[in-house]
Amino acid sequence: MRPMRRLSLASLLLVSPTVLAAAPAAPGYAQAEAWLEKEARPDHYVPLNLLDGRDTTVWCAEGEKPSHVFIGFKEPVTLDEVRVYTGDGTSRDAFKANGRVRKFTLTSVDASRSVTVQDKRGLQAVPLSQPLFGARFILEVADRFPGARDDSPVCLTDLVLYSGGKALNGPALATRYKYDARVAPLVGTWFGGHEGAPERFLSFFVDGTWRFSLEPLETPEPTTVVSGTYTVSGNKVTLDIPKKGKVTARFERTPAGEGPKAASALSLDGALPEEWGSTFRGQP
Repeated sequence: MRPMRRLSLASLLLVSPTVLAAAPAAPGYAQAEAWLEKEARPDHYVPLNLLDGRDTTVWCAEGEKPSHVFIGFKEPVTLDEVRVYTGDGTSRDAFKANGRVRKFTLTSVDASRSVTVQDKRGLQAVPLSQPLFGARFILEVADRFPGARDDSPVCLTDLVLYSGGKALNGPALATRYKYDARVAPLVGTWFGGHEGAPERFLSFFVDGTWRFSLEPLETPEPTTVVSGTYTVSGNKVTLDIPKKGKVTARFERTPAGEGPKAASALSLDGALPEEWGSTFRGQP
């Protein structure tokens, strides 16, 4: 019998046990519930800026415990090194004014690695103590170097992920990681089924592709895995579904409420396969 899933943030990271590590692939998204100036200038400090390998963009977040950043891949990868540009690297003044991440954790389904960097500008190479395997990872800020004010936001300019000596993201893919307001409400992984033990996983990636898997708890492997492309127009998403063709559904994203377990919700209204269901949430 398949073991029960963990009732924690790590549940977000589950992948099929039958999926083997393939050739390294680029991250498909980096998203969070909140970031600095999300409402006024959502593209300015968006989590996607972490992946583009450029010091002209930056991710910043407010609060003593900033929102976790979720980084997702289409297939599992093995991470063995990260290269980190801490703080706001867009200028020397911005670097000093804002808080700089000193320590963060990367968490997969069954393991976590801590990364600690120095308080200086530029990329810092940090080999992981042990490789980290998964398709979805959680970045959580654990400590920071203070900014000019007590309430200064904490920032991270770049996070370049490495596998077997190969960079999985960086400047060559920078255009892929530009913020797009049309698709932003969808991008990421969404969960359906019982809270704490989801069985339905629907992911939307920034390159215009999606992946759905049905993973009943009582089965040793997913009973359904399908993928395709999607386009967005207003509040409608059109999915190219194998054997069904193009299917259009209205979507509505409900923002997360208050509290550490609060999560956004996604509703789909259209002629989608019955086993997909119609309601999803942003956390397991």
